[in-house]
Amino acid sequence: MTFVDGPVTVRVPASSANLGPGFDALGLALTLHDTLTAQVVDEGLDVHVTGEGKDGVPLDETHLVVEAMHAAFDLLGGRPSGLRLTCTNQIPHGRGLGSSAAAIVGGIVLARALVEGGELLLDDAAAYQLAVDLEGHPDNVAAALFGGLTIAWIDGAAAEVERLETGVEVTVFVPPAAVSTAKARGLLPESVPHADAARNAGRAALLISALTGAPHRLISATEDWIHQGYRSEAMPESYKLLRKLRVEGIPAIISGAGPTVLVFARGVADRAPAGWTVHELQVDAGGAEIVRDDA
Repeated sequence: MTFVDGPVTVRVPASSANLGPGFDALGLALTLHDTLTAQVVDEGLDVHVTGEGKDGVPLDETHLVVEAMHAAFDLLGGRPSGLRLTCTNQIPHGRGLGSSAAAIVGGIVLARALVEGGELLLDDAAAYQLAVDLEGHPDNVAAALFGGLTIAWIDGAAAEVERLETGVEVTVFVPPAAVSTAKARGLLPESVPHADAARNAGRAALLISALTGAPHRLISATEDWIHQGYRSEAMPESYKLLRKLRVEGIPAIISGAGPTVLVFARGVADRAPAGWTVHELQVDAGGAEIVRDDA
């Protein structure tokens, strides 16, 4: 196995999962990015982080990007003796915008690009499977890797994905405090009423139509009965904003495990509570991409 000379840079998008009724299945790549640059060096590990999360992440082998790179190198045939990694982060941590998925996907794509012929040794399907294995669920990593609107699922142990085009514009309201995914998942019940599951299934199907050609259906299509309400105690301000927006007829959802509120609309930034950050975004169609010097 031969490593390439010089640095390689990958840009990987944020993602929103669930999108209301599509729990653990639907994902949307967003135009908010982490930019990761890595280079094989003679020895050691040198990690630098700027931007979001810079004061809260480890700078050693336990950094999530490094862990993902090492896992990919193992599949590709072996780890290099040294690495230099720089992460320039725009994706907020612990806010339901796929920061861990971006780190995992970015690390895998970086490692593959640092190996001569890496895309032949580890194609997109294999990279996706590895990302799902590391993340534990497929929704965010599918969107981060492939871009656009994704439907992700597991057949046996195999990770599958269907990618769709959508031109929807979104606004995200990011609160100042994080909520851990583990805490948010811990609030979910072991089972939900059959009627709620049936309603969610219908709305998830409607949501695909709404996002790909019938946007006037978004307020109905984004209704959820199986996860957002159960998590409200962990993010009361987010849930309050969510209900306020929906009462006004604005299609709003909790992004991923929260607490970010995502709205399928523009011109609503003035609804943000004090201290929250607002981003007006589009769908990232490309997913994780290598940044070329001549780009």
